[in-house]
Amino acid sequence: MGKGNSGFSAAGLRRLRDVLARHVESGKIPGLVALVSRGEERHVEAIGTMRHGGGLPMRRDTIFRMASTTKPVAVAGAMVLLDECRLRLDDPIDRWLPELADRRVLKRADGPLDDTVPARRPITVRDLLTSTCGLGLDMTAKDAPMMGAFFEQGVYGQEWLLPAPEPDEWMRRLATLPLMYQPGERWLYNVSDDVLGVLVARVTGQSFETFLRERVFEPLGMKDTGFHVPADKLDRLPPLYAPDPQTGEFIVADEVEGGHHSKPPAFQSGGGGLDSTVDDYHAYFRMLLNHGTHGTQRVLSRPAVELMTTNRLTPGQLAAREAWARDVVHLAHGTGQHGGWGFGMAVRTYRGDYAPVGQFGWDGGAGTTTYADPENQLVGILLTQTGMSTPDSSRAIHDFWTTLYQAIDD
Repeated sequence: MGKGNSGFSAAGLRRLRDVLARHVESGKIPGLVALVSRGEERHVEAIGTMRHGGGLPMRRDTIFRMASTTKPVAVAGAMVLLDECRLRLDDPIDRWLPELADRRVLKRADGPLDDTVPARRPITVRDLLTSTCGLGLDMTAKDAPMMGAFFEQGVYGQEWLLPAPEPDEWMRRLATLPLMYQPGERWLYNVSDDVLGVLVARVTGQSFETFLRERVFEPLGMKDTGFHVPADKLDRLPPLYAPDPQTGEFIVADEVEGGHHSKPPAFQSGGGGLDSTVDDYHAYFRMLLNHGTHGTQRVLSRPAVELMTTNRLTPGQLAAREAWARDVVHLAHGTGQHGGWGFGMAVRTYRGDYAPVGQFGWDGGAGTTTYADPENQLVGILLTQTGMSTPDSSRAIHDFWTTLYQAIDD
């Protein structure tokens, strides 16, 4: 079980609240909700307002766009199928995703799209789970022909980095492009997570969301989690802001009414499409800390959770991920201080800041962060809707983790 479950010090929790309140009072973040738990103790802070300039206060049940913090939760769909032997780690995906059979691979990842060689082997389920299928978004290489092609082919929208068309059409567009690296060769961000959702839907004959709801969300009581916010809950969703990097002016990147999350999307994105609350996410990450169980129910097998939450990358793949992390500085909370990657989430393989080795989770570009720490039996969740176009939400996330770890009282 790791260390005792005596929780947090009262002084430490006061400091945590003060640090978060300072970020809101600075005017850089309209509002936020944080949940921290240790063993049986749970503590929530809701600070500030839903909108820039005032209005309704943030509440514990405020619903947030989780952005890339979707990844660690969405991956559970595939893990259920592995547990049931409906998928196998080293099975080629061609049977379900024939669009990705017989791939061509770029000779150079930043080279012309027609300079290719054949793939040495098919893409496997494992390649998708470890984000090594050979396709990914590299926002540091925007000039590479492949990155332009993602947007030109409509695989991803410039604004959202979310797939717009329905899954079959999305797969058709994706299939027009070569791989950037050989399958299994290199860790690449995001695309694998979206392909996984299509795989789960095709294996189960259900929509990705329906399967997640039946097998993960409902057993965990995650009643406010899904790929859009229903009309009767829209009053609990704040706007998403993308502050102007030069002026800091609050620009609404996604409105509430009529916005991106107000209606069911054509594509249910495992890479970044979920909406959720601190309590729903806490139930999921607490289940992972409990080796796959929630109360008397088993949601995932113990070995499935161990595979997800421990490093799966080889030293060569790790080097590529570290290089990416150094470049993507806007993904705050020590993205360069993780080392490893499991399935759908980062895993700390060395200590580079206040968090210990073994901590797992991920951050999101909408200003969200969720990690669990087995050694301390700790979960931390901080949700804002201030996008990472400026460093402000990143700094709040960084300070949240720094003060949370000081609040541990043994």
